[in-house]
Parts: sequence; structure tokens; C-alpha cells
Amino acid sequence: MIYLGEQFTIHGAVPSKSNSYKIITIGGHASLAKQKVLVAYERAFALQCPLRGEDLQRRFRLDIDVYFASDRNDLDNALKAVLDCLQGCKAIHNDRLCVELHARKLVDKSNPRCVMTITPLE
Repeated sequence: MIYLGEQFTIHGAVPSKSNSYKIITIGGHASLAKQKVLVAYERAFALQCPLRGEDLQRRFRLDIDVYFASDRNDLDNALKAVLDCLQGCKAIHNDRLCVELHARKLVDKSNPRCVMTITPLE
């Protein structure tokens, strides 16, 4: 079992948040919908997240290493996706509670993943 403040890994390539939406029409009005790749990643993230349901409701620090399959991806878009996934699986209550962030972009062609630690702050 993993606890807050302990390192854990989510396997899979993090999709770029900015490129993961498409414009659709609902009732004659334009709207945004998630692309299948983002929906699939969110589902896989929730299944892997050992902090699912923790619902951290205080400020926290996120330390994260994002391993991409190539050097072409943007770290900032990956961070948005990861924070949204943490909120979506209720590991954290709200991503605005992240007040400190330490992030590194790394490349591992054969094993894209995120290695992270969420540390509650006083």
C-alpha cells in the first residue's frame, strides 16, 4: 500500500492536454469533447493510482518525473493532464491545492511513465 508522501508510478504515455480535445456540435452549438486517447489515459491512470479516493483537501507539493517516449512532448501540458487525473480519481480534492511543483522531463522510449510523490503541507 502507498501513502501520501511516498513515491508511486503510473505507467503509460501522458497525452498532451492541449491536443486532447476536439470540437463537436451538440444541439447546434459548438462544444469541446475529449479525444479517445485522453479518456483512455484517464481510465488507466485511475486504475493504477494507489491514492485513488484519498481526497487530499489541503495544500500539497508534487514531485514528478515524466518519462516520455521521445523528446518532442511538452512538460507543461503533461502536468495539466496529470493534475486533472489526480483530481478525477479523487487522490486530491482540487488541483488548485498544488502550491509547490518539482518536475523533470525525461525520455524512456520503451517505458513512458510518471513517477511522483504527493506531500501534504502544513
